[in-house]
Amino acid sequence: MGENKGAATAGGMNIDSALVRELAELLAETGLSEIEVEDGERKIKVARTLSAPAAYAPAIAAPVPVPAAVASAAPAENTPAADHAADGNTVKSPMVGTVYLSAEPGAAPFITTGKQVKAGETLLIVEAMKVMNPITAPSAGTVKAILVDNAQPVEFDQPLVVIG
Repeated sequence: MGENKGAATAGGMNIDSALVRELAELLAETGLSEIEVEDGERKIKVARTLSAPAAYAPAIAAPVPVPAAVASAAPAENTPAADHAADGNTVKSPMVGTVYLSAEPGAAPFITTGKQVKAGETLLIVEAMKVMNPITAPSAGTVKAILVDNAQPVEFDQPLVVIG
């Protein structure tokens, strides 16, 4: 059997370790948890598990982009989000999880109403599947309203903060 640079044999299958490394790097860059490539009879699947950070530390496996959107339609009920939607940009949750307003229990909150924030500054954290995901300000401005409470469960696309 001839030597193939970067290839190893496992159970009768030639494995291109360079391809596996490239796929692993692609996982890290994109934040995906797994990727699978098929070439004829050969199939390579690379997966990673996101480990849980130590007790409420804001460690991040991969940054989560936070879309900023202005609320375009008022909900049927009069909610805090509807009251503040016209005041500025409403930052919405990019995932289902639990919101935390500070880096750890007992610490000062990241933001308060009236605080000036810079684009990219952490507003709060949404924990999803034991991963702490910082939710950042899409633009500079003043915090007009915080629409969630600490340790509150949140839904995808739920309004979290209004920045004006």
